[in-house]
Amino acid sequence: MTPVKYLPVRNVMTTDIEMIDGLTSVSDALERLRRKQISSLIIERRDDVDEYGLLTVHDIARGVLVPDLSPDRVSAYEIMTKPVLSIDVEMNVRYAIRLLTRFSVSRALVLEAGKAVGIVTLRDMVLRCADFQ
Repeated sequence: MTPVKYLPVRNVMTTDIEMIDGLTSVSDALERLRRKQISSLIIERRDDVDEYGLLTVHDIARGVLVPDLSPDRVSAYEIMTKPVLSIDVEMNVRYAIRLLTRFSVSRALVLEAGKAVGIVTLRDMVLRCADFQ
């Protein structure tokens, strides 16, 4: 039996995450997405027992653009995904890939001791894992 090679999510994740309050308007969220040239924002927890949320361009398309709503009048919390799929920084990338594909999501929040420390995409993990062979 071949041993599983270990590459932790910590080595693949993006640590420069953008967090916003759930009451942020979609207009303001879109401005931040444009300015940072990213496609998702983490929604902050209201307190220590709350869960993180995720706002993606897909959420904005589905929740604002398709129903033809004003992005100034819709808040992030109204269209975000919550709770967001999250994984531990030490999880093996191979298992993280399995988890994301099982739930048909393209990204996951990375946690360390319950705090958001990064985000990882299926694309980044697959490309890095293929190089790790």
